[in-house]
Amino acid sequence: MGDLRVVELEWEGGMRFRGGATDGPKVLLDAGATREGPGPMLMLLLACGGCSGADVVSILEKAQVKLRKFHTEVKGIRADDHPKRYTSIHFLMTLAGDGLDETKARRAIDLSLTKYCSVIKSLASDIAVTYDLVLEP
Repeated sequence: MGDLRVVELEWEGGMRFRGGATDGPKVLLDAGATREGPGPMLMLLLACGGCSGADVVSILEKAQVKLRKFHTEVKGIRADDHPKRYTSIHFLMTLAGDGLDETKARRAIDLSLTKYCSVIKSLASDIAVTYDLVLEP
């Protein structure tokens, strides 16, 4: 069997839920107007960005890169019809660091998006996942 993960959500009224791991910190999810917290589909983009970001940072650290900056913007395009799932997800990653070059950055990002990011690998395989890279001095 695999590593079992469990989350709980408690309804807080309206379309707001607070949830997280049973014994961990909780976050507010606003499935309505998203005024008080991100909605489920935005949380999915955040999960993609956080998972991939952790991979990229780890891979670059192993490559002896000393990161000074890592910023990710994640955009998702949703289908017009229900269930209005994402049809594509695009990352804009901006990085800066000592020992960082385009080859190392692209290798780390490619490994994350195609092999290591468990969130992205959990998505439907027909979702186009792409990225652009900006290297800062």
